[in-house]
Amino acid sequence: MPYFCHSCGNEVVFEVKVGVKVGRRDTCPHCVADLHCCKNCRLHDPGVHNQCREPEAAFIRDRAETNFCTHFDFRDLDSFKTDTSVAEAKKKLDSLFKNMK
Repeated sequence: MPYFCHSCGNEVVFEVKVGVKVGRRDTCPHCVADLHCCKNCRLHDPGVHNQCREPEAAFIRDRAETNFCTHFDFRDLDSFKTDTSVAEAKKKLDSLFKNMK
């Protein structure tokens, strides 16, 4: 099952075949981003309180940095979505103001 880095979107390959155990110090081999972080967790959801679907999870200030959360479960391909909201917003602004250049 493929897993992807939240930061660069590249596939991260683990040598363990049964269950993925991501250590707190593990980083992406492509961009060196922390892997054991909220943004790589299947429970991370920016649209809910505390940005986590686990109601007993502790508050994490920086969602892209490594943490000690015991609820961490590396998200899989089904839950991987690239955040394109910034690019879409810029595209809408460009189209809105294209006649002003």
